[in-house]
Amino acid sequence: MLIRAPSAEGYVAQVEKEQVWLPRLAPHLPLAIPRPIARGEPGEGYPWCWSVYGWIEGQAASAVSTVDSRRLASDLAGFLGALQSVGTDGGPPAGRQSFYRGGPLSTYDGQNRQAIAALGDDCDVSAITAIWDEALASVWIGPPVWVHGDVAPGNLLLRDGRLCAVIDWGIMSIGDPACDLAIAWSYFDSAARQAFRASLETDDRTWSRGRGWALWKALILASGIAKGLPRDIADARRVIGEVLAEH
Repeated sequence: MLIRAPSAEGYVAQVEKEQVWLPRLAPHLPLAIPRPIARGEPGEGYPWCWSVYGWIEGQAASAVSTVDSRRLASDLAGFLGALQSVGTDGGPPAGRQSFYRGGPLSTYDGQNRQAIAALGDDCDVSAITAIWDEALASVWIGPPVWVHGDVAPGNLLLRDGRLCAVIDWGIMSIGDPACDLAIAWSYFDSAARQAFRASLETDDRTWSRGRGWALWKALILASGIAKGLPRDIADARRVIGEVLAEH
């Protein structure tokens, strides 16, 4: 089993959200997601509720040295497509509780422009600003769909080289699915990125917003606005390069 306990008050609402919605989503998804077994109460000096989950056997993609990235991209696209097709009645709308994943990219416009200014001559300001402006120029006009909110290699479990589970659903919401596309630049290479997009059949405007989400995260790390380890900063600069190269 696994204990999952909030590390700060801002994460407390995630406990109830996962307890309620993960069992409802699970039957509609082609891969495993965490299964709540029990909810713990505050006690022994710990102030918040917490969860117990069944253990899912697998290894995080971030810890695997050799991954068939094109196959992973296709498997992930299939999972996200299934997630987006699940009914959303009563689902948690994007907002503060999801750190605005599933919400408008413009929420982070001021922060991102601050990051671009902070990097200055360290980046192609003109090109990056154009990419960001293009991403902001479109909005999700369809009905809200389910969004995981943190599709990252550390939350993708592999078994025998194949994607077997998607974990860490604390910031799930219903809204614009573009934020779940950021992994296309933050983890996949060009060939896997193309396979990911083809499998999802994503329109140009949603793809542009997904690129914007990837760029935002990379810029705030590279600029120091968000604190990260040296390897995180180096990876952020690599992601900026991927975004620029594709665009």
